[in-house]
Amino acid sequence: MLARLSRTSGEGPDCWKASDGLRIAKKNEVNYVGGRAMRHVLLVTVLLLASANTSCGEERWPAVWKSYVAGFIDDQARVIDHDANDRTTSEAQAYAMFFALVANDRPRFDALLGWTERNLAAGDLSAHLPAWLWGRGDNQWGVLDANSASDADVWMAYTLLEAGTAWSEPRYTTLGTALAAQIGANETAVLPDFGPVLLPGANGFRHDDTYRLNVSYMPLQLLLRFAQLPGEGPWRQIADHVPEIVRRSSPAGFPTDWVDLAPGGGFKPSELSSFDAIRVYLWAGMLHAATAGREEILHAVSGMAGRLRGQPIPPAKVTAAGQVTDARGPVGFSAALLPYLTALADRDLVRAQEARLQSAIDTKSGLYGNPPRYYDQNLVLFGLGAVERVFWFDQNGGLHTRWHR
Repeated sequence: MLARLSRTSGEGPDCWKASDGLRIAKKNEVNYVGGRAMRHVLLVTVLLLASANTSCGEERWPAVWKSYVAGFIDDQARVIDHDANDRTTSEAQAYAMFFALVANDRPRFDALLGWTERNLAAGDLSAHLPAWLWGRGDNQWGVLDANSASDADVWMAYTLLEAGTAWSEPRYTTLGTALAAQIGANETAVLPDFGPVLLPGANGFRHDDTYRLNVSYMPLQLLLRFAQLPGEGPWRQIADHVPEIVRRSSPAGFPTDWVDLAPGGGFKPSELSSFDAIRVYLWAGMLHAATAGREEILHAVSGMAGRLRGQPIPPAKVTAAGQVTDARGPVGFSAALLPYLTALADRDLVRAQEARLQSAIDTKSGLYGNPPRYYDQNLVLFGLGAVERVFWFDQNGGLHTRWHR
């Protein structure tokens, strides 16, 4: 049926008219009868519209960001996870700061930064890594766990550096540089027989001579950006190790959530690939095509593409051996996979995930899923932002946005 669609004049090779999709669906609605046939027609209609929306450049990202602000960010600029006792994490604040930069929303960026610094960093991000968890405990609101989380910290430092460039604000650059220095001093380690790595946090990830790592905390493009900071730092070596860590943590082509590294270079992946690991595909898909190590990373996580060729819904949980234990991942997983599948140039798989994403729009909230959940929306904002070219990264990790190239 896709072959029957006409192309729009003067547009890209995969740019189809949405009106043609509706026309064909209506025609088939007349020709087919019965519940199964009607469900088939509706599915095809969604697929056609999704393909048309994506290929013809109909941009969804700004509307999703606006809905995200309305649904998850309060008047204090605190990002709230409604599914986890209204908690706030440093990850949530960091991601929102990045999206505010992409949206060229400096007032909101400043508000997010201010709340984070006051409530998670004792008033000074240049001197304190942000606490990862803030919420309600013992009848009052405050920090619940003061340990840091490097997945948040690297995004926050990176966003401050790029905001300093985009908005010509030296204060952001200075703060981002100081935060990156703190990460280097407190959240990295030099492993015997391997070299420097990024730890998941300042405390709790070294046990005797074994280190626990999380490859989803290591977006290669961000580490490459840190490697350009003045002075001696571990970032170039850490970045150089990322492809190997991805490969060694993905024995069956699915990156596991955690991997332990012992002296002598022995890697032991955790049992599952799940909610942490989905971000590995996302970061890999967003890498510039000329980034060193990109092809090795994409090859290392090829298990997901193979799975999707037989089953269009991405799994929520896969064992280290490649056995699916939960076959239905949330809608955010489909969004997270869009840049990865686009990088593989597999148009059929892209269209299938787009179809699922389009079918999951909550018209009341403008968000995705029923109910729309915090983590899903972040994956959607990253995934859609990348495939719609609202933002992108160069081969050295520099950020480019639609409004500031």
